[in-house]
Amino acid sequence: MRLALCNEVLRHRDFASQCERAAALGYDGLEVAPFTLADDPLAMTVARRAQARRAANEAGVAITGLHWLLVKPDGLSVTHPDAAVRVRTIEAMRRLVALCVDLGGRYLVHGSPAQRRTPEGVPPATARAWIGEALAAVAPLAEQAGVLYLVEPLPRDETDQVNTLDEAAALVRAVGSPAVATMLDTKSASLAETASPAELVARWLPTGLLRHVQLNDRNRRAPGQGRDRFDAVLAALADGGYDGDLAVEPFDYVPDGDGCAAFAAGYVRGVLDSVRARRPS
Repeated sequence: MRLALCNEVLRHRDFASQCERAAALGYDGLEVAPFTLADDPLAMTVARRAQARRAANEAGVAITGLHWLLVKPDGLSVTHPDAAVRVRTIEAMRRLVALCVDLGGRYLVHGSPAQRRTPEGVPPATARAWIGEALAAVAPLAEQAGVLYLVEPLPRDETDQVNTLDEAAALVRAVGSPAVATMLDTKSASLAETASPAELVARWLPTGLLRHVQLNDRNRRAPGQGRDRFDAVLAALADGGYDGDLAVEPFDYVPDGDGCAAFAAGYVRGVLDSVRARRPS
């Protein structure tokens, strides 16, 4: 399991400095929000993409994948009533797959709650069908590129669409592509699911549909900075043979971005060490 940091935690730094700082704190990689790289990440030149990948390589960290996908450029939505907007959004998703490949990532996390809410006057089932159509449209390119496109369940205070792993899995199964899967965000799961994150791992990891994990407390801070404990979920991942990435994704940076990243790295590494020490040799 590689430990990654969602790079917006350090977005007060330039990207090369983000990579260097993450490496110094003990992270194996950065999970990148495309809007932190450019005002229009879809328009990044080949040279700028190569420069970002080179900065990570020189710092000794991987760019593990992308998340927070549809913030920039403005006006994207997979559930917009205007079909032309949905077509433009699907094209943006395809171009983000190419960006992920160019940066060396291996997955894209489709959260973007504001860009998938049910619009006023649209039946929720119709909006859900549009989400499925967008995933099906991007799936062939993701397959060809060898990356995963991951549907992220999010809590109801963020979006009314795809709140649980059950709902995400239904979409994934309807698409029927090996490149489309789902993932677990511990904050979202703690707020939206009836089962604990550890129980969700035990249920969903064996299905092959759960392919990525983000770690955060339900209070939106880093793991270890709230009431949630992470030994059970990390033990469940270890017991299930999970070999993907663990991405630290806080939203409230305490005491600041650098301090939050440092605390989270130490906390998660410490819990992982404890989990491994308890496992039979």
